[in-house]
Amino acid sequence: MRLFSSLVHWSGTLFVLLMGILLLAYSTVPPGDQLERVRAFTRHIEFDYVTWTLNALGGKIRDGALGTQTYLVNEQFERQVVLDYIELVERVQRAEGHLENIFADPEVSNPELASALVRRQLGEMYAEREQLAPLAEAVLQNQVTTTVAELGLTYGGQPFPPVLYRTTPLPTALIISPRDVIRQDYNISLPPDMTADERTILEEQVDSALDISSLVVNVGGIGLYPTMVMQSTSLNWLAEVISHEWTHNFLTLRPLGVSYMKSPELRTINETAASIAGKEIGSALIERYYPDMVPLPPAETPDAPEEDEPAQVPPPFDFRTEMRNTRERADDLLAEGKIDEAEDYMETRRQVFWEHGYRIRKLNQAYFAFYGAYADLPGGAAGEDPVGEAVRSLRAESSTLADFLKHISWMTSFEQLQKAVEEG
Repeated sequence: MRLFSSLVHWSGTLFVLLMGILLLAYSTVPPGDQLERVRAFTRHIEFDYVTWTLNALGGKIRDGALGTQTYLVNEQFERQVVLDYIELVERVQRAEGHLENIFADPEVSNPELASALVRRQLGEMYAEREQLAPLAEAVLQNQVTTTVAELGLTYGGQPFPPVLYRTTPLPTALIISPRDVIRQDYNISLPPDMTADERTILEEQVDSALDISSLVVNVGGIGLYPTMVMQSTSLNWLAEVISHEWTHNFLTLRPLGVSYMKSPELRTINETAASIAGKEIGSALIERYYPDMVPLPPAETPDAPEEDEPAQVPPPFDFRTEMRNTRERADDLLAEGKIDEAEDYMETRRQVFWEHGYRIRKLNQAYFAFYGAYADLPGGAAGEDPVGEAVRSLRAESSTLADFLKHISWMTSFEQLQKAVEEG
């Protein structure tokens, strides 16, 4: 029975891998003269997904052959494996920060000598992480699998495709939008380690040569198979992102996921549905396996005592509200054909966000085109976009997350979604 289950698991894995490679080849580099003009600046540095996917799947197969699962004996032990891994990642990041400071400190005359101990400790921690990461991944895959099954997202008792992810440095993404309207036309994956100046130089080259709006952004996960997930010290974030990317795998086998690149509306439907599911699955996982890590509800503010002349306290800076207002005003200016004015306005607003602690490097059409697709919460970069609101409404009308995903996953247009919401 164990051998049969293993064969079923890996047959599903190989099937989705092959399908994913075909979809990847189709979706990431669609034909078009404009895209080829952009790729003249990026072709030599674009991320190689096929090689990464084959290597990641090979690693998963090796982990299985080495009997990774046999080390997982009970829920308490598995929980400790994950917590130990998170703590190790935190120690690695602190040590890497210390090492970077040593080499940046002008007072250190011989950084190689001064950093010898730190580098030796990092080497030991890297080796420990290499051993512990496959175990932690196996635990979290099992925990997401169980959580998804308990939420009713299974066929024959098992989620399909099987939950499979790999912790890895993620590629950055070059987002391309026209200047006269906010719309993501292209998303080109680039190396994970691009510096701020390298990003700025590329953006300026592309913008000036093609008269478009571009932005190189970081991403937290990518729905390949295995999915790509960034290293993190936040278990809550990790559970949400693993679940989010698995939801993309789930949708990829259905019409909505296959239609991801067909229109901006369908991309927003995909991303918003995956964001909603990722949060719900991730929260359920934390509640089941790590109840002590459930985030505390926001504290209620006690009623202030009445005063004859209440003090005039300015309202707190609300990021989502301010970003929504910015998006709506930028949309209005662009609709009026005032492109330069809209871009000046967005830069002025970027400085306002910066002054309030939000370190946004560039706020332009490409920024809104990318972040506006994640509309699981009202407001924010989506502005007045009705697509996210419709997805949220369908979830509110659905009795369970499984009903919501099974319904929306068969849609291939925004009009279908609108009709479903109207019919309630």
